[in-house]
Amino acid sequence: MATAKLLTIAGGGYQLRVDGEPFFIKGAGLEFGQMALLAECGGNTFRTWRVDNGQQSAEAILDEAAQLGLKVCMGLDLARERHGFDYSKTSAVAAQQAAMLDDVERLKDHPALLMWGLGNELNLRSKNPQVWDAVEALCVAIKEIDEDHLVTTMLAGIDASTVAAIKDRAPSLDFLSFQIYGEIDRLPDILKAAEFDGPYQITEWGPTGHWESPETAWQRPIEATSHQKATDIARRYHDIILADPTNCLGSYIFLWGQKQERTPTWYGLFLEDGRRTEAVDVMQHAWTGSWPAVRAPRIEDLRLNGQQAVQSVMVKPEATVTAEASVSGVDSEAALEWLVREEVPRAQQSDGGDFEPTPPAVIQGEGVKGNVFRFQAPAAGEYRLFCQLNNKQGASAVANFPFLVTSTDSRQSEVKTKGKAA
Repeated sequence: MATAKLLTIAGGGYQLRVDGEPFFIKGAGLEFGQMALLAECGGNTFRTWRVDNGQQSAEAILDEAAQLGLKVCMGLDLARERHGFDYSKTSAVAAQQAAMLDDVERLKDHPALLMWGLGNELNLRSKNPQVWDAVEALCVAIKEIDEDHLVTTMLAGIDASTVAAIKDRAPSLDFLSFQIYGEIDRLPDILKAAEFDGPYQITEWGPTGHWESPETAWQRPIEATSHQKATDIARRYHDIILADPTNCLGSYIFLWGQKQERTPTWYGLFLEDGRRTEAVDVMQHAWTGSWPAVRAPRIEDLRLNGQQAVQSVMVKPEATVTAEASVSGVDSEAALEWLVREEVPRAQQSDGGDFEPTPPAVIQGEGVKGNVFRFQAPAAGEYRLFCQLNNKQGASAVANFPFLVTSTDSRQSEVKTKGKAA
């Protein structure tokens, strides 16, 4: 059984120690798959969101982690107010706590366990402060049966009112965990505004979020290329996360896997087919100082009819559309894969990372030689063109381009920028 302790350092600051040794979190959000590659890339821990992920038991996850020398921040999936749970109902809260404690009792002695994460973004669109009373009660109960592991809760963003409520209502938490994307560039100022100067870890970070990205005239977010994301991730890790050795205990990049959230490529460091993107290379270099022998290719630019996505490109049904990608990092014989998908219907767009269906493909071009792809515009609607460039070592570059098919003669509008928080 591993032991994790949080120490206050003489002269100020905090340090996480595992089995008595300093332990800086080099982590990723991961629930299944690619665990071995995380270890190979220099990661030392990962977080889950729940005990039961529907594919592997918690015991199997911990066993595999132990074999690879990884530690696990085990998530306890507390119900969210935005999903209808009422933290004013004492019987429901008590039943939830009992179920969570059963999991803690079962898993607490596993040598791969690092800490417990109570819920995920319980503050997101929450109005009932009693949620923090429930977090406090569960935290106290966990510590009565498990003195060897730390307890935290994962928050959406960082704001003064939430920090104050937790300080008042859930003081037994060992530290806080923050989830922040594009705004991580302003992390020191955000922490100062929230009047927070305690220990923390970043449990989700990575590319700029879809809610804070530029968008088209018809309000679809514009996604950065995998190369642009990797560049941002490298900068954010070195300039923000590593820049606070006093209070920051480390971080978990999101996501060491793949998921659909506005697109199938926005957040995952891997693609649906399991291929890695450049962000994996970036994290390997950040954690180990070394690059892979063959790095991921790059899509430097993607244009539709000679225009960029920020120009809100509109075409007529059945019109011939020309896509062109500028690429690097592969030989001249490399083929591009092209795919046009419908956009996610607005009524089916997820909230706070919940499940979202992957929209269907309507046009597909596989193994296209050269950097140009021509296709006939589908029926009127909102679509997104995806471009994928693969190398022979299992790495890929991806980019996509939202466009509107309409029979209306509308002047193309310039991009809108978004400023709302998660």
